[in-house]
Amino acid sequence: MDKKELYKYVIDYFQKSMPIAETELKYENPYQLIVAVLLSAQCTDVRVNKITPEFFRKFPNPESLKEATTEEVYELIKSCSYPNNKAKHLIGMARILVEKFGGKVPEDVNELQKLPGIGRKSANVIASIIYNKPTIAVDTHVFRVANRIGLVSNAKTPLAVEKQLTENIPAELRPIAHHWLILHGRYTCTAKKPKCNKCGLKEVCKFFNENKTPQK
Repeated sequence: MDKKELYKYVIDYFQKSMPIAETELKYENPYQLIVAVLLSAQCTDVRVNKITPEFFRKFPNPESLKEATTEEVYELIKSCSYPNNKAKHLIGMARILVEKFGGKVPEDVNELQKLPGIGRKSANVIASIIYNKPTIAVDTHVFRVANRIGLVSNAKTPLAVEKQLTENIPAELRPIAHHWLILHGRYTCTAKKPKCNKCGLKEVCKFFNENKTPQK
C-alpha cells in the first residue's frame, strides 16, 4: 500500500467511525476558546473545563481580563499546569487582543502567534475551530498517531509532521482530521498502552505490524 492509498484508507475509516469529531474544550465564543486553548497546554481538557466556568464569570471578555492582576488570575487557574506563566500570558493575550485587534480574535495563524502564550500549534487549533481554516495542529497525540500509523516519514518535529499531513489531507478535511487524530491518540492509540486489538486501523498501521507477535 503506497502513501496515497494509506491516506485514503485512514480517511475513509475515520469518516465512517468518527463522522463527528470536535474539540472537547467547552467554549461559547472565540475569546473563551483562546483562553481554554492557552490553559490546555500540557494540561488535560477535563481539568481546563473545570477551571473555565468560574474564570469566565469573573472575566467574561478580553476587556475585563486585561485589567486583571496576575494574582487574581492565578487564584482561578492554579489547579492547571504552569499557572504562574499562564496567568501572565492570559493577561498579556487579552491586552494585545484589545489594543491591537479590537477585541476580535484574528483569523490568520501568524497574527494569532503574536498573542502571548499562543504558539503555532495553538494558533492552528484556534484558526481551525473558529474559522474552519485548513490547518493541522500537531500536539503530542497527533505527532504520535501520525508516526505510528505511517502517515509521515522521517518526521522528527511537529512542524515536519504538520507539513506532511497538510500535503496529503484535502484542505476541506483538515479541520476535522486534526480532531480525528487527537481523539484516536487520546482514547485508542495511547502513549503507553495502545489499544491495538480494538483499533480499526491495525491492518495498515506501521507500528502494529512491526510489533505484533508472530503467529506460531
